[in-house]
Amino acid sequence: MKTSELLSKIKAKKLYGTFPEHINKVVVDSRAADSESVFVASHGYTVDSHKFIPNVVRQGCRMIIVDHYIEGLDIGQVVVRDTLQAARIFTQHVMDFPSHQLTTYGVTGTNGKTSVATMIHHLHRALNINSAYLGTNGFQYNEEVAKGANSTPETITLNQHIAHAVEQGAQAMAMEMSSHGLALGRTDGVDIDVAIFTNLTQDHLDFHGTMERYGFHKALLFAQLGNDFKQQKYAVVNGDDDYSKELIIASPREVITYGIEQDTDIKATNIKESIDGIAFTLETPDGNVEITCPYIGRFNIYNMLAALTALWTQGHALSALAEAAQSLPPVEGRLEVLDRNLPIDLVIDYAHTPDGMNKLIDALEPFKRGKMIFLIGMAGERDLTKTPEMGAIACRADYVIFTPDNPANDNPRKLTDALESGATHSNYVSFLDRAQGIRHAIEVSAPGDMVVLASKGREPYQIMENYIKVPHRDDLIGLEAAYDKYGRE
Repeated sequence: MKTSELLSKIKAKKLYGTFPEHINKVVVDSRAADSESVFVASHGYTVDSHKFIPNVVRQGCRMIIVDHYIEGLDIGQVVVRDTLQAARIFTQHVMDFPSHQLTTYGVTGTNGKTSVATMIHHLHRALNINSAYLGTNGFQYNEEVAKGANSTPETITLNQHIAHAVEQGAQAMAMEMSSHGLALGRTDGVDIDVAIFTNLTQDHLDFHGTMERYGFHKALLFAQLGNDFKQQKYAVVNGDDDYSKELIIASPREVITYGIEQDTDIKATNIKESIDGIAFTLETPDGNVEITCPYIGRFNIYNMLAALTALWTQGHALSALAEAAQSLPPVEGRLEVLDRNLPIDLVIDYAHTPDGMNKLIDALEPFKRGKMIFLIGMAGERDLTKTPEMGAIACRADYVIFTPDNPANDNPRKLTDALESGATHSNYVSFLDRAQGIRHAIEVSAPGDMVVLASKGREPYQIMENYIKVPHRDDLIGLEAAYDKYGRE
């Protein structure tokens, strides 16, 4: 792209030095800067990347975006108040607005983002539509998976994934839109066709400060649907969640509600649940259809309602959606039963909030044959006000194991002590090493028991001191211990 044309997209700026004639990419990672790129410096949580400018110049970069003039450089400098906002604007123009080239679904909420986005992706695949997913479980195009680090990556990476999906031939893409990502502007410029809200419960107050600001940042997704009514866009919200009223106000577009309890536009009735899946009647303005799918628990009915409603807004027939729902694969790490041939029910899940834990136990309790052994971890450097309640909810199980979860620079003992402070019975134990806790859970189990490993799902690491990521997989550790004890069929 011509540099002069790109520079015209930002009004409030000061220009210094000599600029290259063309720019082909925008980078925030100094290691990726070269002669074809503009490097965007910013003040991060731990690093000010302005200090890497000498490196990018040595790598051949001839244009930088900074928040103050830097002496002694003969390259083009764009000085702006907000460098990352400039990066978001430049990225869309340089990459030719990739999100405009496919149908996009943005999913936000405290719990259920991964499940709903994954279900949307799987429904498209069952309908033989090329599709992509981006979120906690990484990036996926059709059945090809690549792991990622954040639910909602920074702007440039996010748009690179969207562009890659377009290049591969994707017609639809479902993305998790975390409150962090929305608050930090990572999703700015991404054209969303369907915005989806799952629920709002206490979480991430260490970042947002208050529930009001947490909810406000979720609502940004719906405000971003825009006022151009030449484009058909929809807000899909959980009508059984109290916060949906705020999102109805925030959305300039048609709001379609789904639920079980309230008088919603899309509703699940005649619900049947088992350890093998859920079944219900999907009631819609276009008529009713019977849905069966291989997910467990009432909260997954809400997740399926969200996914089905989202696709229904795009004109997919109810009969086709019902047929697609029957063949859906499990959502990785979300209420996932590992190896049904084991004599115990070994379950992993990502639940790490009081609401998520309650819903997880509610979903599993009807299918408990023996005792329920429940392992839960608390993350380091997070809001600890919810931790005693998490300890109390875990004690709904017969036997409880408390561990750290991504302790980072927090003392692991502080995290397990906080969980213990909420315990409502004495049938619990704490381990400072999560892997040891998982092995203990299997060790104390007996045939017919249910062992639930909560808070990490299939997350492939533990974040330890100095933010070092150490390889760790709850599912693999649990399966290895179970096979050692019970054998493998």
